[in-house]
Parts: sequence; structure tokens; C-alpha cells
Amino acid sequence: MASTTFSGPVTSTNGFIGAVTGDVTGNVTGTVTGNVDSTAGYIQIRTATSAQIASAANAVNTAGKAAGTIVFDTTLSTLKIATGATATSTWVNADGTTAVTPS
Repeated sequence: MASTTFSGPVTSTNGFIGAVTGDVTGNVTGTVTGNVDSTAGYIQIRTATSAQIASAANAVNTAGKAAGTIVFDTTLSTLKIATGATATSTWVNADGTTAVTPS
């Protein structure tokens, strides 16, 4: 893979080696090797209501879902973890007590 410096929107089908300074907006797919540093000091976790999590047609189940994806249920104030990548893969509470299978 080539190393480069850039600014503006970037699309790479061959990967990227180097440093990214500034904000990253959107999805990062693949392996991230190195440090992730945020001056804000926190991680933003995806949020959804209980109804959205239970709906197989909702974006929380159709866009970017993979086994291990974490979502914060704003209705119940709980963290849920996806057990698979399909729209109907079950979400399990982080403490293992409750499961929701979208339909």
C-alpha cells in the first residue's frame, strides 16, 4: 500500500497507511492498527429506542450491524450487543439478562 498525505474526502479500495489528523466522519471498515485519540475524551456509542432495536427494518439492524456491535437502548438505558450481522440477529443486554430478536 502507498503512503500519502491528503485533505478532503478520500475513498480507498487498496487501504491506507499514514496518519490522519482531524475529524473522521462516517464508517471505518477494516483493521485499525495504532492509536485512536480524541480530545473530547469519550466514545460515542450508537443509540436507538427499544422499538427501533426490535424492528428488523430499522437502520440499526440493516446498516453496519455485525456480531459484537454495541447500541445504547435509550428507552431502557441499557447496552445491547448484536450476536450476528443479519437484520434479525438477536441483541443481548450487556449483562446477558435480556435478548431481543428483531422481526
